[in-house]
Amino acid sequence: IQILNNGEGIAVSLDETSCSGFQSRDQYLYAKIDLQIKLVSGNSAGTVTAFYLSSIGEFHDEVDFEFLGRVEGDPYILQTNMFIHGVGKREMQFFLWFDPTDDFHNYTILWTPQHIVQLVDGIPIRELKNEKGKRAPFPTMQPMRIYGSIWNADSWATRGGAVKIDWTKGPFRAWFKNLRVDGCLRSHENSKSNCTKSSTSWLSSTLDNKSKQRMKWAHTKYMFYDYCTDTKRFPKGLPLEC
Repeated sequence: IQILNNGEGIAVSLDETSCSGFQSRDQYLYAKIDLQIKLVSGNSAGTVTAFYLSSIGEFHDEVDFEFLGRVEGDPYILQTNMFIHGVGKREMQFFLWFDPTDDFHNYTILWTPQHIVQLVDGIPIRELKNEKGKRAPFPTMQPMRIYGSIWNADSWATRGGAVKIDWTKGPFRAWFKNLRVDGCLRSHENSKSNCTKSSTSWLSSTLDNKSKQRMKWAHTKYMFYDYCTDTKRFPKGLPLEC
């Protein structure tokens, strides 16, 4: 790992012997996190660059941005996923409307008691609502840390694992900068979080009509897989939140 600009940025790298990543010292129970990322350029097949929230343990909660490496000339695939109480299989996959290797772009995770929203350059691409009425699971109890990493996933990441990492192109580097966190801190000593709705407007935020239209645009133009429509994968019925 390289620390850049007095801690304002981090470069992570992957080679044949090691991968790298970082995590936040603090853990949060609800937060709004923004992070700017510039992805591996050229042939990045087999690599995954990730920005995510996660708790610890077998029945962990997790919210993922995963950027699946590409053969040079192909588009990057952005895979979002969520684990709730240790259960994942909630993938949604997108192409991006820009080249994420040319410059930094902003990625946001908004986690509140009402919903989880993932945004790209301010455009919401995914919302998971807290559907108590459907008895659908939703992360409300376990605090999560912020993570970023790059790692070897050539068993599945590029063309279903058909294309492996070309180590002669390494080391593979991705850059993260300008982490901004507005969150409810959860201390080790105290089971309560130190935030209130009066001091954190994002905690009670909802998607307005403009945001919903922008998310519909992202789904119509750029989403190509949604677990909530994959009836073959869930022959006994789609997950409750769907």
